Amino acid sequence: MITSLNHVTLAVKDIETSFRFYKDILGFTPLCKWEGSAYFLVGGLHDPNSLWFCLDRDINRQTSLCSTHYAFSVSSEEFKAMSERILRSGAIIFKENASPGDSLYFLDPDGHKLEIHTGDWKARIQIKKKNTGNWTNVEWFV
Repeated sequence: MITSLNHVTLAVKDIETSFRFYKDILGFTPLCKWEGSAYFLVGGLHDPNSLWFCLDRDINRQTSLCSTHYAFSVSSEEFKAMSERILRSGAIIFKENASPGDSLYFLDPDGHKLEIHTGDWKARIQIKKKNTGNWTNVEWFV
């Protein structure tokens, strides 16, 4: 049985540029870095729920046009400051938020689609159970 997401690896063109973005702008905790890769934790060193986040150099990577993106949790208290830091970095906004909870949708230096979000799945389900909006034929399991 799968128990959790173990790690995420993103292909990047320039390790140094991406390393600085994820460390200095998003505040990820660096674990190690070498010529072709870097490892971070999203969360604390002693938090068992921290996500192992990896960068892997691939100079031939292509930007995807699909809606796949990676969303990271941020507290409501930190959302504004984090959003401002991301915007000051020159990150491009790729989508306006239309979902419950505060979200900022932006691109990293390689064009990966990222989001910072203040809600969680429980809040989203609770809101959608009250008003499904444009969701049709919803089958609930929780």
